[in-house]
Amino acid sequence: MSRLLPLLLLLLLVGCKDSYEGPAIPEVPVNEQINVTSLQYPELRRDGGYVYLNAGYKGILLVRQTASLYTAFERACPYDPTSACGQVKVDQSNLFIVDECCGSQFNFQGNVTSGPAVYSLKQYRTSLSGNLLYISN
Repeated sequence: MSRLLPLLLLLLLVGCKDSYEGPAIPEVPVNEQINVTSLQYPELRRDGGYVYLNAGYKGILLVRQTASLYTAFERACPYDPTSACGQVKVDQSNLFIVDECCGSQFNFQGNVTSGPAVYSLKQYRTSLSGNLLYISN
């Protein structure tokens, strides 16, 4: 029995993994449905087009990657998600996403290209069925 205890402790230490993926963005239910061909969203008719949606914690940035692939990102910056300063948005150049408060920059896949943020934008699930795009967490 005394030999078994160190083995069990070792297994517990090896089996426990830190799954911390960045600052805690408050979890809010997201269950949106939009028609990507709607006149309300003309920007979604071209690759690289984007719209802002009033959903999520601080809003959602929806980007059309291709006609069949859309990505949805939380607009709270992972550097300081609870800051009252603002939301991430597409830069005027339309080349990247920026948080003007902290200066962090992200590409259109949500990855950090310039800090101080070190974590990617929080991404929501998207599923396209015909012209209907479902966004959820």
